[in-house]
Amino acid sequence: MTPTLQAEREASLQGRRTLLRLATAGSVDDGKSTLVGRLLFDTNSVLTDTLDSIETASRRKGLDRADLALLTDGLRAEREQGITIDVAYRYFATAGRKFVLADCPGHVQYTRNTVTGASTAHVIVLLVDARKGVVEQTRRHLAVAALLRVPHVVLAVNKIDLADYSQEVFDAIATDFALLARSLGVADSHAIPVSALEGDNVVTRSAQMPWYDGPTVLGYLEGVDDTSLEVGEDFRFPVQQVVRPQSAVLAPWAAQAPTVDGDYRGYAGKVVSGRVTVGEEVVVLPGGGHAVVEGVDTPDGPLDLAVAGQSVVLRLDRDLDVSRGAVLASASAPPAPTRELSGTVCWLSDRTLRRGSRVLVQHGTSVTKAVVKVIDGVLDLDFESGSYPTWHTAEALGLNDIGRVRLSLAAPLPVDPYKEHRGTGSFVLVDEADGWTLGAGMAGPTSLHTLDVDAQER
Repeated sequence: MTPTLQAEREASLQGRRTLLRLATAGSVDDGKSTLVGRLLFDTNSVLTDTLDSIETASRRKGLDRADLALLTDGLRAEREQGITIDVAYRYFATAGRKFVLADCPGHVQYTRNTVTGASTAHVIVLLVDARKGVVEQTRRHLAVAALLRVPHVVLAVNKIDLADYSQEVFDAIATDFALLARSLGVADSHAIPVSALEGDNVVTRSAQMPWYDGPTVLGYLEGVDDTSLEVGEDFRFPVQQVVRPQSAVLAPWAAQAPTVDGDYRGYAGKVVSGRVTVGEEVVVLPGGGHAVVEGVDTPDGPLDLAVAGQSVVLRLDRDLDVSRGAVLASASAPPAPTRELSGTVCWLSDRTLRRGSRVLVQHGTSVTKAVVKVIDGVLDLDFESGSYPTWHTAEALGLNDIGRVRLSLAAPLPVDPYKEHRGTGSFVLVDEADGWTLGAGMAGPTSLHTLDVDAQER
């Protein structure tokens, strides 16, 4: 994001606490749910009756203090087994920022849940046990984070109290992790020694580790740049709804807005990338019609400028064929509509994907039918420290697989490469018979640096 665009976005958000989306991941028993519970507890985000319930459940388990992991492990099966199965979403806030937190499972068979939780995250917090260091599941989750282009990755070296708060232990793990992150192309990584159980360096600084002078987990999250999620500086605006006079119940302010030939017509949606100003030329895709933005309307009044992250209604200077599913884009750098979509898919269903399978592709607010032309390979994430993930040939994709596919589309879609535009470079595969979500896709070549090199060598 350019300094000008970032300044414009910050100005548009002035006076409001910014929202940060984060996800936690790691191996089983590394303490993810306890860390989340500690964040909630130490930021006073737990209701009294909820805490009383947790304390009662903890006493039934024979514990002498509240098991903070129970704040997120809400399913009965999770509490009985002491593991996280489903993604648990929690919300909390501090004086300067609001947070949406996804606590992801650690088991290999729930990799799809980790993909779901991390797909919209600005930050992913990976936990490792200080006694074990970086393990296979750490490498797996880091590769997924790199594939999804999560901008910031934090390594929480948990249970450091069980390693006598050793600086040598922490430094060795942090170095191993930094090398792995760099090899996978992770843009920003940071390591923090913590004890989620005791509260060391989670919300408050630890007196047990005077050798560590970095931020706490919460301190890092409060200071991290949340604009880096918005990959791409070219204007992109998927249309969600056409606002007409009969839509006044949904947009009563439209009656007071300027009209074209006495008839209001606006296009509601969210700016997913870049910026748009009144007087700027845009193109309507996939149709290709050109128009000039005549107004930017909001319930709080008109604007001269809308930037990434804002939901607005745009008015154009002429009537064009624009409906839900269309994309308004910068006329100077529009995506090319295509009927053949290639990308990387995280398969989330136990229904197998094969060549010839018929699916629905949801891209932004548009849905179209598609047929699987080719499955180019599946990603092997079972790699050892010092090596890299590789692609293997495959005839099908099964549950939790990550594979490369090529789809033939029934209607053209204006798709950007995911590496350049996260919002318009992502898509979802849906079962056309029952609407079941099958997979999450990223258009274009993979963002993992080592995998790009492997593909070029082949």
